[in-house]
Amino acid sequence: MLDTDELWRFVDQERASLADLLESLDPQEWQTRTRCGDWRVRDVAAHLTIAARFSGGQAVREMLRARGNWNRMIHDSAVREAGLPTAEIVANLRAIIGSRRLAPTTSPHEPLLDLLVHGQDIALALGRRRPVPPAAARDAAERVWTMRFPPRPWP
Repeated sequence: MLDTDELWRFVDQERASLADLLESLDPQEWQTRTRCGDWRVRDVAAHLTIAARFSGGQAVREMLRARGNWNRMIHDSAVREAGLPTAEIVANLRAIIGSRRLAPTTSPHEPLLDLLVHGQDIALALGRRRPVPPAAARDAAERVWTMRFPPRPWP
C-alpha cells in the first residue's frame, strides 16, 4: 500500500483532475444519470466534496436526519449538496485540494478509493475515458480487500 504522503498526493491529483473535467461540462451533462443508483453526475460530484468539508457537528446532524442510517445519510447529504450551482460544486472540490480532513472512521485510503471509483462513475456516464494511475488503483484494490465496511462475504 502507498505511504500516507503518496496517498494524499494522489488524492490531490484526482481532486484537481476531476474538477477540471467537471468544469468542462455543459448543463445537460451535469444531469446525466450514473450507475450509482439514482445519482446524476452532479450528485456524485457533490458527494466527493462532503467528507473533507463537513465538520463533526455537520456529520452528526446529517446522521440524525437520516435516523442513523449510514447509507441514507450519504445519499441524502449528496443530493442536498447537489442542489448547489455547478460552479460551486467545482469550487468546493477545488477548495479541498490539500485538505487532510477525513470522514469519521476512515483512513486516507478511503478518499482515494472514493475519487477513483466515483471518477469512473462520472466518466462512464459521460462516455469519457478517465485514466487511473496504476499505483493508486493498486492501493484502492488492496484497501477494498481489507475493508470491514461495507461488509464483505469473505473473511
